[in-house]
Amino acid sequence: MSAIDDGFELYDLRVEAVIPEGKPIYCGAKPGDHFELRGEMMSMPAGQGFSIYSISAVLPLLAAKQRETHPNDWMTSDAEIACPDPNCGSRLRIVRLGKRRFSHAETTAVPLPTESEPR
Repeated sequence: MSAIDDGFELYDLRVEAVIPEGKPIYCGAKPGDHFELRGEMMSMPAGQGFSIYSISAVLPLLAAKQRETHPNDWMTSDAEIACPDPNCGSRLRIVRLGKRRFSHAETTAVPLPTESEPR
């Protein structure tokens, strides 16, 4: 009996601050600010920070951006999210990096369904 492949792939993501010239910035973002998402782990370079309000605007989209999407899906093409402050000119750009492979068994205690069980 061969072992079942329980692997799946997710994109690593980089979320970058986009600072348009001449626009007011109230969220504290600076050019070059970014964080990366690898699986469920977020990392940020030392000395950088992000407003929790800016992160809250992009957070619901990250899990979807990590997954393969149809070429015609807006989730594939749209990558910039506006700062939630309507007076702030900054945006956050989500960039897909390389894919990383994960194991179902290493990411959850819930077993894969058997062939006779519905998914």
